[in-house]
Amino acid sequence: MDDPPHILVVDDDSRLRQLLQKFLSDNGYRVTTAEDAGEARRRMGGLQFDLLVLDVMMPGETGLEFTTKLRESDDVPILMLTARGEPDDRITGLEAGVDDYLPKPFEPRELLLRIQSILKRTRTEEAPADVRFGDFIFHAGTGSLLKSGKPVKLTSAETALLTALARTPGETVSRDTLRQSSGASEGRAMDVQITRLRRKIEANPKEPRYLHTVWGSGYVLRTE
Repeated sequence: MDDPPHILVVDDDSRLRQLLQKFLSDNGYRVTTAEDAGEARRRMGGLQFDLLVLDVMMPGETGLEFTTKLRESDDVPILMLTARGEPDDRITGLEAGVDDYLPKPFEPRELLLRIQSILKRTRTEEAPADVRFGDFIFHAGTGSLLKSGKPVKLTSAETALLTALARTPGETVSRDTLRQSSGASEGRAMDVQITRLRRKIEANPKEPRYLHTVWGSGYVLRTE
């Protein structure tokens, strides 16, 4: 890769950090490591990363706590590593703002495929025209959302969902299409991303004005 993506691996297990650094470097990525949330912040203060690989269970500040605080100011894609296998724990990570998760132990090849999928979503291809709805305007080419001229922070998964919906405003987009666009690995995971997106664009997410559910089919973005 001429300009390889830069990945920050955050994990308190030094052996795993070293293994991931070597594996990802061998596959063409630039890799920086950190042993905890504090060191990750210091790294991010001086470098720009394209993706974080973040462990959920770390001493002190957990990966979930780190993600929640980070999402207040940064939308860098996050792939969370978790030893927890329960779906509810994974959903908690998605609700906090992570883009994908991978339970431990995992196959390095699967990690690589997840990373490639996330990075692909962040590069908008054949972007639709800008879409206006209410006080919002979504610039699909850059993936930026403005409300009354002020930027609204979106994760890469939320951007991918809104981009897919904005391609055909007023028309239903199937769940399968949205799942593929957002990289969600299960139906409920995608629903969580939809819920997060509604919280950012709807005055009352329980009675949406713009992002409607079409029961049995998918979702539609209404611009009028």
